[in-house]
Amino acid sequence: MYGDNSKPVFPTEDALTMIRLALAEDVHSGDVTSLWTIPAEQKEHARLIAKEDGVIAGLPVIELVFKELKADVQVTFHHQDGDFVQKGDLIAELDGGTRDLLTGERTLLNFIQQLSGVATVAHRFQEVLKVGKTKVLDTRKTIPGFRTMQKYAVRVGGGSNHRMGLFDMVLVKDNHIAACGGVLEALEVVKKNNVQNLMVEMEVENLEDLKKLLHKGVDVIMLDNMSNEMMAAALRIIRESGDKVLVEGSGNMTLERAKEIATLGLDFISVGALTHSVKALDISMRI
Repeated sequence: MYGDNSKPVFPTEDALTMIRLALAEDVHSGDVTSLWTIPAEQKEHARLIAKEDGVIAGLPVIELVFKELKADVQVTFHHQDGDFVQKGDLIAELDGGTRDLLTGERTLLNFIQQLSGVATVAHRFQEVLKVGKTKVLDTRKTIPGFRTMQKYAVRVGGGSNHRMGLFDMVLVKDNHIAACGGVLEALEVVKKNNVQNLMVEMEVENLEDLKKLLHKGVDVIMLDNMSNEMMAAALRIIRESGDKVLVEGSGNMTLERAKEIATLGLDFISVGALTHSVKALDISMRI
């Protein structure tokens, strides 16, 4: 749901789908190196360690990976999703067969590092925005197959979710508007077809289109690719009109720019970089 920043629930079934794919491509017919170099009966104690500061997300993946490998590995957690860890912190301990630990290592780290990277960036954005009322939103610019997990990680980091997909909210963007012949024409056909009473967001790139949409029953107006000065002017127009529509800023929303506009009065900013190009958090497993 748009703007949702409630405590998230880990999407176990979606995670299992992707874990199975990951193990199929990585392990395939078997981990030949571990099978050939390590005795079947050998046991080890492993530690998951943070190699840089950040917010942890995706820890439920550890047990799911070893369950799929049918491995008897015991996991002791020293942190949970949403915790801020510092370089050198012990995240979890794992006890089990050496072969199993090494076979599952890369898969579990790939998931946890990626999701922790998302949570960490969401945390950084929300930290710079907390001087005002603005919340950071994710987008649909997600890794295919990872959407629910990445959106989970955004909320773990303190951010909020935009729509889940094309099905649960109407977002009329520039190409829809061009195809319909204008913002009001696009809104008219949306209202005619919106029997589900879905939330409706309209994108605008200029103040003229913004004015046309005020008091037209729109739930959210996205100010897209506007300068900081134009966004400030747009917010003044909306306030003076008395329309209680939610306002979202979008387009080139870097961390530095988020600092600049934190007190403008936007309800939300949407940031594709939360998910589409995030740097994985550096985490290692040591035996």
